Amino acid sequence: MPEGPSIVLLREAAAKFKGKTVREVSGNSTLDLACLQGRRVRAVRSWGKHFLLEFSHVTLRIHLMMFGSWRIDERKETPAWVSLRFDNGELNFYTCSVKLIARPLDEVYDWRSDVMSDLWDPSLARRRLKSMPDVLVCDALLDQTLFSGVGNIIKNEVLFRIRVHPANHVGDVPPRKLAELVRQAREYSFDFLEWKRGFELKKRWQVHTRRTCPRCGGLVSKVHMGTTHRRTFFCPVCQIDYRVLPLPPAAKKRTRARSAAQRGAGKVVR
Repeated sequence: MPEGPSIVLLREAAAKFKGKTVREVSGNSTLDLACLQGRRVRAVRSWGKHFLLEFSHVTLRIHLMMFGSWRIDERKETPAWVSLRFDNGELNFYTCSVKLIARPLDEVYDWRSDVMSDLWDPSLARRRLKSMPDVLVCDALLDQTLFSGVGNIIKNEVLFRIRVHPANHVGDVPPRKLAELVRQAREYSFDFLEWKRGFELKKRWQVHTRRTCPRCGGLVSKVHMGTTHRRTFFCPVCQIDYRVLPLPPAAKKRTRARSAAQRGAGKVVR
């Protein structure tokens, strides 16, 4: 699934269509996009994993999902789901989710949660994290209301950078580590962007899809973890599991409350 930095690259490449008029609309999308023909693009924007073409009356939203792709001024052999032709080129999308947004974008999106945005608000992310102590950190990083644009690669690499085991609950992680998680969610995203521009992203991965840890030389674990069951790569030696360390009183209280709730729900507690 293309992550936020990849959508920024798409936004930059498609910027040439700002102010241009759509001359022709075609594609296999079941959505009726005829309303875009003859309309001028007011802005080319992005929010997290969403690519946005803003017109005066509506916004075209493209989500590339797991296997989506795009082409500018060229086409793949397979038919496009959405194809927009302008006087200065064409924009094609494949295997994507397509939606028309009628409301103003400022009413739809909270730009403060986009890790690539100039309006990113780390204080807001920290406050929201503190309000979800029972959520796994691997799930928290993929929560688009907290870290819009963060995907599975960034999740794995950020947790390795800050040496936090992905199975920790947010409430069990020390505050300084949570602050580091918030900071690195943005910093790694911009590193991702520069490495992808330089065609060197994969060779920069430290733990994602790797077999051995570059720090200790031990085996990297691969588990489908969290509510999304996404592939999670981590070093069981270098990344701290705070669940097996002595907990401060407040954390012990949260753990007991969580266990009691699970027992009440009929779950087996080990």
